[in-house]
Amino acid sequence: MQAVVMTSAGGPEVQRVEELPDPAIQHDTEILVRLKAAGINPIDTKVRRNPEAHPIDLPAVLGCDGAGVVEAVGAGVKAFKPGDEVYFSRAPTRGHAGTYAQRVVIDERSAAHKPASLSFVEAAAAPLVLITSWESLFDRARLQKGQRVLIHAGAGGVGHVAIQLAHYAGATVCTTVSADKMAFVEGLGVENTIPYKEEDVVSAVLAWTQGKGVDVALDTVGGRTFEQSFGAVCVYGDLVTLLLPASEVNWNVARQRNLRISLEVMLAAMYLELEDAQRHQAEILKQCATLFDEKRLEIRVAETFPLAQAAEAHRRLEAGSMTGKLVLMID
Repeated sequence: MQAVVMTSAGGPEVQRVEELPDPAIQHDTEILVRLKAAGINPIDTKVRRNPEAHPIDLPAVLGCDGAGVVEAVGAGVKAFKPGDEVYFSRAPTRGHAGTYAQRVVIDERSAAHKPASLSFVEAAAAPLVLITSWESLFDRARLQKGQRVLIHAGAGGVGHVAIQLAHYAGATVCTTVSADKMAFVEGLGVENTIPYKEEDVVSAVLAWTQGKGVDVALDTVGGRTFEQSFGAVCVYGDLVTLLLPASEVNWNVARQRNLRISLEVMLAAMYLELEDAQRHQAEILKQCATLFDEKRLEIRVAETFPLAQAAEAHRRLEAGSMTGKLVLMID
C-alpha cells in the first residue's frame, strides 16, 4: 500500500510517499480499514516537529483521523463487518500506524459507523475535533442548559464544532474570530461575535454578560489567550484549555475568581492505552453521527489534498488562518 512516511523530525519535507506492506489484523478485536480520507490536525505537525515528545518510533506514519470501509475483522469483533463504512480517531503510537495511508488496522473500540449524511472527506475531518469539543464542554466543564460560553477561534476546526455542540446543550455562545470570518460563525448561530483584533475580548465578554463573565470558556489558542481569559469567566466558572499553560502565567485573577481550570488532551486515551476512555470516545462519535444525520451538526472542510501532497497540506495548516479542516483524499 501507499503511505506517507515521516523519516525524521523536521519540516513538512520529512514526509514522503512510500510503498509499505499492507497491515494485518493481529488481535481478535481489530478491524482492517481501507481508508478513503484522512483528517489533518495541528497535533500532526507537532508530532512531526518533535516526535521524541510523543510515544512513536521513527519512521512513522502520521494522522489521527480516518474514514473508510472495513475490509476484514478479527474473530472477536462484534460491532462491524466487512463493507461497513466507519470513521474514527486513533493516534499513531508505538506499534500503531497513523491514517496517512491506504489501509490501517485499529481496535473496534475506537471506531463508529460513519454518518450516512457525510461524505468520506467530511467524516474524516470530524473525529478528533468532535471528541475534543465534547470532552472539553461536557466532560471537563460540565456545560449545562442556559449557561453562557466563550469559545476562542470559533472558525477553527475545534471552534466551529464546539459552537454547535454548545448550542445542542442549550447554551448561548460568544466567540472570537478575525473580522473576515464573522459571517461564517454567525451562520452557525453564534449570539455574540468578537473581532479580537479590533476589540478587547474581556471587555466585550463582560459587556455581553452584564459584568458577570461567562460560565465556561474554551481556549483553543493558548499562549496569552489562556491567561487573558481569566477575567472573562465568572466567579466559580470553568476554563478549559487545549494547550499547556506557560510557566510564566500569572494565576492571581484565576485564583481570585475561584476558577476551575481543566486541561483537555483527547489523545491521552490512546497514549495511555485507556480502554474505557477509548470506548467513551467512540460513543461520542456515535452520538455525533446521529446529530449529523439529523442536520443538527455540520463539519466545514476548508481544502482537500491528495495523499502525495501531505507535506503541502502541513505547510497550509502551519500558515494559519484556517476556517474548518484540511483533509487528505486517498484512492
